[in-house]
Amino acid sequence: MQENIFKTFGCRLNIFETEVIRSFVEEQNLRNVVILNTCAVTTEAERKAKREVQKLRNNNPSSFLIVTGCAAQLNPSFFQKMREVDLVLGNVEKLSRDSWIKVKGFQSGEKHSLNTRLLTDIMRSTKLKPKTIQPSQTKTRAFIGIQNGCDHRCTFCVIPYARGNSRSLTLKQIKEQIEHLVSSGVKEVVLTGVDITAWGADLPNPKKLGDLVECILKFIPGLPRLRISSIDSVEADTKLIKLLCEEERLMPHLHLSLQSGDNLILKRMKRRHSREDAIEFCSVLKKARPEITLSADLIAGFPTEDEEMFKNTVEVIDECKIDWLHVFPFSPRPGTPAAKMPQISRSIIEERAAQLRDISQTKLNQLLDHKIDSIQSVLVETNLKGFTKDFNKVTFPEGPKIGEIVEMRIKSHEKNELFGLPIS
Repeated sequence: MQENIFKTFGCRLNIFETEVIRSFVEEQNLRNVVILNTCAVTTEAERKAKREVQKLRNNNPSSFLIVTGCAAQLNPSFFQKMREVDLVLGNVEKLSRDSWIKVKGFQSGEKHSLNTRLLTDIMRSTKLKPKTIQPSQTKTRAFIGIQNGCDHRCTFCVIPYARGNSRSLTLKQIKEQIEHLVSSGVKEVVLTGVDITAWGADLPNPKKLGDLVECILKFIPGLPRLRISSIDSVEADTKLIKLLCEEERLMPHLHLSLQSGDNLILKRMKRRHSREDAIEFCSVLKKARPEITLSADLIAGFPTEDEEMFKNTVEVIDECKIDWLHVFPFSPRPGTPAAKMPQISRSIIEERAAQLRDISQTKLNQLLDHKIDSIQSVLVETNLKGFTKDFNKVTFPEGPKIGEIVEMRIKSHEKNELFGLPIS
């Protein structure tokens, strides 16, 4: 019988959730299922999902094909009408054991109408339940979804309507999950969510992200590496900033939801930070911990962005000392305020996106050049690959064992990857 196929698009939270889905599929002993966990951050992400559905069906004609994730939550009817799709699962339902029990029933011959869906109004979801995954023997780095949803309403974004309002796991629930992972051999945990700096605000005894990070580092000494995923810098609390500056076990890399370097565009995006806020935040971190690397999201060609505004975005990359970028050409999402704003031409959007990508590649090359002949601590994740503390991929010869943290001397780089030799 054909093996199950799991395909994930989008963010680190989706990666974590696919692992949760995998655990349910294995628990129910499901076979011959194909699961696509979609993204909806851009219109291109939705088009990509459609193409992938068709490809998956063509390659797996007899499989039970399930589409879930943000694109499915936002536009279930579209996927439900696709002849290739057997089932559409909402973002709440994909993480529910009951849904996968029903899938097992569908496969075992219970009455089932193809092209159906299991999906509820996610805006009514008020609680987040812990999801413990069982890492495989080679799983040395694991994601933990500590928070879901978003209470902000950026003018370009539809994700709050795909993920619901912000809701947090308790500190105790997170601690128990990480302890389980560490006991299973995991060496690095990545805290992820939709808006992780909002973590704890909805709990009966409200907490800040810095409180959570401090607790993990203090009470789980067996965890060598703790990493934070994308954050809004302006919402980083004082304790979190102090820990980022001082704690060796808190990895020196942050991904910033920057989006623009122009204050008027930031206001029109309904962002919560200014250009000056971002520069100050990055300056504090770089001064206290020079080895920290910073990556950032930037949107090219937001409505009304003129040449001077774009120039401000280009300049903020240097002023914040950003090391690489995730560039998103603006695409209007139906129903968002930005879709009703005066649009700029597609050719200008693509031209600016290409310019930002070129800058990103230059910055990354400079970073990798700087690492040549340095000694880096590398977590071995496969036979020949691993990651430095500041989240650069390293290739090396056979020898180091999976799960080891090995000191390596960096000799060169190629195709955005470092090449290192273990120090004997």
